[in-house]
Amino acid sequence: MLVLLPPSEGKATVSRGAALAPGGLSLPGLTAAREAVLDELVELCSGDEEKAREVLGLSEGLRGEVAKNAGLRTAPTRPAGEIYTGVLYDALGLASLSPAAKRRASRSLLVFSALWGAVGVKDRIPAYRCSGGVKLPGLGPLAAHWRGPLAEALPEAAGDGLVLDLRSSAYAAMWKPKGALAERTATVRVLHSTLVDGREKRTVVSHFNKATKGRIVRALLESGAAPRTPAELAATLRELGHTVEADAPAGPGRPRQLDVIVTEI
Repeated sequence: MLVLLPPSEGKATVSRGAALAPGGLSLPGLTAAREAVLDELVELCSGDEEKAREVLGLSEGLRGEVAKNAGLRTAPTRPAGEIYTGVLYDALGLASLSPAAKRRASRSLLVFSALWGAVGVKDRIPAYRCSGGVKLPGLGPLAAHWRGPLAEALPEAAGDGLVLDLRSSAYAAMWKPKGALAERTATVRVLHSTLVDGREKRTVVSHFNKATKGRIVRALLESGAAPRTPAELAATLRELGHTVEADAPAGPGRPRQLDVIVTEI
């Protein structure tokens, strides 16, 4: 099973560690594309600070992120699983997983990134600021930049197993599974169920969506479950205590959507 995660906008502070070695990251076929983004991002952030802030969509309060990006080549690194923070990663709790679950995480989790394309949770990266919607002056929209390289790398990484796609829309635009791989792909939508005037109402709640997805991944890693199809995944999640509704197959070459229903936020 391959699990695709979104990054977090905020990153943990890194005070020491080895410098970046782009060739040592997972999915080495992405190295050239990573170098291209890294070169342009460093160049952009080493020049006009206001232009860099505008391109990256950074507020005045995040001005300091420009200087951090300028020094990415020599900045200290930590495993990506420690760099990414926020609601999903707090709920996932990589550091507190059992040893067996940590091994499964290192094999099965990929975090999508506008800068790196996708990285494993053990890959050492520096803290950076570059979101999926960024359009760099030379490379253009980063989502489009990554489509070709990821189309080459991801099918090999997925093999003939299940893909659990938990990415947000900005990162889902970087790569879409096709053909038989798409049919082995499941996406998850988290719905909050409440009673309004005696009738059920379901809504999407962003914060709880992220927390629930983090808990789902943690439960799968700890259980050692190895579902191979979206239908098997739905059954596994029910066994793990989740309320899951699976939509009808969307047709040949299309992913399957699973709705996870929650009643408490």
